[in-house]
Amino acid sequence: MNKKNADIYMNRLSRLGDELRWLYMEMYDNSSMYAELMDKMYEFYDSRKAALKKSDVHRETHPEWYKNNKQMGMMIYIDNFAGTIKGVIDRLGYLEALGISYLHLMPFLDVTEGKSDGGYAVSDFRKVREDLGTMKDIEALTKACHDKGINVCCDFVLNHTSEDHEWAKRARSCDGEYMSRYFFYDRYDIPYQFEQTVPQVFPTTAPGNFTYLPDIGYHVMTSFYPYQWDLNYRNPRVFNEMLYNLLYLANEGIDIIRLDAVPYIWKQLGTNCRNLPEVHTLVRMMRIITEIVCPGTLLLGEVVMEPQKVVPYFGSVEKPECHMLYNVTTMATTWHTVATRDTRLLKNQQDKIDVLPKEYVFLNYLRCHDDIGWGLDYAFLENFGMKEIPHKKYLNDYFRGYAGGSCSRGELYNDDQASGDARLCGTTASLSGIEKAGFEGDDEAMKKAVDLHVMLHAYMFMQSGIPIIYSGDEVGQVNDYTYKDDPKKSSDSRYLHRGAFRWDNISEITGDAEGKDISKDARIPRTIYKRLRRLIDLRKSCRAYDTAADIWTVDPGANEVLCIGRYYEGQKIYGLFNFSENEKKVTLDPSDGMYKEMITGEESELGEITLPGYGFRLYAIDF
Repeated sequence: MNKKNADIYMNRLSRLGDELRWLYMEMYDNSSMYAELMDKMYEFYDSRKAALKKSDVHRETHPEWYKNNKQMGMMIYIDNFAGTIKGVIDRLGYLEALGISYLHLMPFLDVTEGKSDGGYAVSDFRKVREDLGTMKDIEALTKACHDKGINVCCDFVLNHTSEDHEWAKRARSCDGEYMSRYFFYDRYDIPYQFEQTVPQVFPTTAPGNFTYLPDIGYHVMTSFYPYQWDLNYRNPRVFNEMLYNLLYLANEGIDIIRLDAVPYIWKQLGTNCRNLPEVHTLVRMMRIITEIVCPGTLLLGEVVMEPQKVVPYFGSVEKPECHMLYNVTTMATTWHTVATRDTRLLKNQQDKIDVLPKEYVFLNYLRCHDDIGWGLDYAFLENFGMKEIPHKKYLNDYFRGYAGGSCSRGELYNDDQASGDARLCGTTASLSGIEKAGFEGDDEAMKKAVDLHVMLHAYMFMQSGIPIIYSGDEVGQVNDYTYKDDPKKSSDSRYLHRGAFRWDNISEITGDAEGKDISKDARIPRTIYKRLRRLIDLRKSCRAYDTAADIWTVDPGANEVLCIGRYYEGQKIYGLFNFSENEKKVTLDPSDGMYKEMITGEESELGEITLPGYGFRLYAIDF
């Protein structure tokens, strides 16, 4: 390594190394494993490509590089989107034209067919699924993305490996060194004690937290599915090796590492094994290690829990942990608001987020690869007569089209008859009513459904943080029921919203041809694409959408309407979002002067404003 690169590394190490050593020794008290970690970190830095090192240095000196209104994300399954990794490279022009700057590749690492949990049961952290391509293809994809200004995110499964991982195979052969990397018990007394305090993740499809292996006479901890064996992070070998895998992916050009199921990674008898203090120590060490080796790489925490348990994963401003977290509760609350036409909980949720430090960056989304869990603030909802169990039932009935005048089409996931709890699946378009309207050929219903679909995206773009679109939502893709015909998928209703992207008529959908030249099948997708593309362009061009903007809610005088204000560097924006299918009149203070409506370009004072059903307005003024 040349002296300049060595100096850069040593400067980072001198700044952060003492804390890393202190945390590591407090956790493991193992100097030889710490020394090995130090050696490996240097090796990964030394082997990091020159272009990535150059990017690291730039991002180090511009630490706010990802905190701006230019960021727009999309989640894709490689096979569903383009067949293979090389196919994604060929389709990057589509993403670039839409304005995507952040591409989340859903799991692509090696798994065992039929035992993959959608890619989250990894058999080899350094091998790509053969049907998708190779790690060389991933390297080529990240380079092609970087050339177009697109950052790449991938999932990193921290909590467990597949039972077909090499470690698990050796453990199953009763190799004690590898058994110690998991949680093995030859009697059920300790697993029994765990079961008394640890909740079940999938009580219907995968009950319990342990799996018995009759071939060797041991119980192994499996919090998710029987073929996903929980890793034992009490063993420093597990921490070291998993960090080496993380650094390997970073060196392949991955910009954002999504830490999957991070709250679960530390197990302690007598607790619920969630969000324990040691988890935060581990994540803080991960942050320090990446800041030393590859500081251009961001950590994204997947923490699917209530807000008071999510926010701590940012760490503190002085000792940060994750760079970004998912805004899970706001996503679920948004759909609650659709079903109730009542924005009070959503406003309350928005107000809590808006007062957090601006260093905290959320990823905002309407839908993702997973189900919708109804983790709402039921203590707040009880003020309005909405109790948890009946309200969850109402929401699940509503989004299946059974209650509340709903036009939605969704399906339940993990319906627990004992507790009355269940989660929900469906694409944004189908939950918005587009599927039903299309099936019935109802043009008026279709207009309302499209308006709701677009309004929800406009609201999501107004939230504080980075918006992420789920692939297919930009063209209003509806549920895919063909999963029911596949024996490997039919038991998992999440595949309802994991259908293949439809490239039919894509040139008509995204092109410049006018009405009479557009085929019937392309008209609705084209309308949605054009409207969302306009919103993306507006968000990138208006400085008040910056993540550093002040943001607040305003009472417009109607519970069906949410009003959000944003201000940054002399520009103020008000967004009004009608969650009712009926026209609503609201009032905003007109004293600022003349505002321009950002979609139509019309200028007016605010005062009384009429919003059509599922309509929205975006007003901007420069001071």
